[in-house]
Amino acid sequence: MKEFSPEYLEHIRQIISERNDEEARRELADLHPADIAELYQDLDLEEAEYLYQLLDDDTAADVLMELDEDDRRKLLSSMPAEEIAKQFIDHLDTDDAVDIIQELDEEDRDKILSHIDDVEQAGDIIDLLKYDEDTAGGLMGTEMIVVNENWSMPECIKQMRHQAGDIDEIYNVYVVDNDYRLRGILPLKKLITHPSVSKIKHVMETDPMAVKADTPIDEVAHDFEKYDLVAMPVIDSIGRLLGRITVDDVMDQVREAQERDYQLASGLSSDVETDDTLFTQTKARLPWLLIGMLGGIGNSLILGHFEEGLMVDPTLALFIPLIGGTGGNVGTQSSAIVVQGLANGTMSLRNSGRQLLKELGVGLINGCIISLLVFIYNFFKLGGIHQVTPIAVSLSLMAVVLFASVFGTFVPLTLERLKIDPALATGPFISITNDIIGMLIYMSISSGLMLALS
Repeated sequence: MKEFSPEYLEHIRQIISERNDEEARRELADLHPADIAELYQDLDLEEAEYLYQLLDDDTAADVLMELDEDDRRKLLSSMPAEEIAKQFIDHLDTDDAVDIIQELDEEDRDKILSHIDDVEQAGDIIDLLKYDEDTAGGLMGTEMIVVNENWSMPECIKQMRHQAGDIDEIYNVYVVDNDYRLRGILPLKKLITHPSVSKIKHVMETDPMAVKADTPIDEVAHDFEKYDLVAMPVIDSIGRLLGRITVDDVMDQVREAQERDYQLASGLSSDVETDDTLFTQTKARLPWLLIGMLGGIGNSLILGHFEEGLMVDPTLALFIPLIGGTGGNVGTQSSAIVVQGLANGTMSLRNSGRQLLKELGVGLINGCIISLLVFIYNFFKLGGIHQVTPIAVSLSLMAVVLFASVFGTFVPLTLERLKIDPALATGPFISITNDIIGMLIYMSISSGLMLALS
């Protein structure tokens, strides 16, 4: 990422204010599209629009894809549908064009599609819009080189040259039969080493790895990572070739998913950015803060119910933060491990029972160690085991660690079964619940011991 100094930004603003087109073009020519997108974030909308008009169509389309969603929406909202179609959509791959159009209102979508000159491209975009954006069909593009298995090598090369003109990056050559069903992949090396072969099907690699159009994106990303792929064909239910997914598209989706998961784990209820308005950020943060407030009120009610016990042995109150903090930490650790396993495919609902038993074992070992250390500390600090506090704290820690381990494992597995993002379980939900349950366990054990030893 290129860093823009205040002096450079002032220089750019001066060029814009003077409407010095030639100087502005020279400055933009030295920047990568991603850097131009970064530059736009430091300019107001009018200044960004001016610079945008100076870009060639291909660069403008690339810059548009590099902008974050909010900046892109602002820029597009200020432009007529015909200009969007001519300047951007016509110069984007179909998968990128679909991403742009999906961000617009339905009325704006129809206007833009009606202004696309290439009828075939417009048809491909309309077809892709039918797929759920969280599936392979919603992620794929239709730009690819396709050859027939019965073609000779010279005919294949001729067709490849013709098709390559509209494709920026060529990863694979896909081989289909007369019904357009995917039959194989033709490595480019074979074109060089077998120039006189009679038919493509004699040198193609058969049984290529492919994904169906309705496959969820997380499964697609897992396959890309597992098999180190750079591109993967997308087929329909009977094996016909529909399009292809490239690794850069998958990485974008993985990054967005990680950002969503991180925000869920941090207690943010929706996607927010640092430059969002006060209202937007408040709306995203407030729900979990209110839930946390209710959790705190619940804890105060529990403490109020056991007030007499705290009056008998006030030292019990000193360990309330220890009980709550330990339960929250253990629960978050357990849930994070499960969420990570579900995300990378190393864990599934089928082996959830084994994971629960493992977490129970880990919780038992950790609970024993923590409880023993705290008991030794309290034994010497508080003057012996004749007091309730050392025993109550150690027993409570053991119970809380065991509960938090199982609960932190069970919740994300349940959310996964209910088709809810399990990353929700690594956030405040686990901490608040463990805090309340931990307090209830602590006070209950303390009161029971007081009655037993009185």
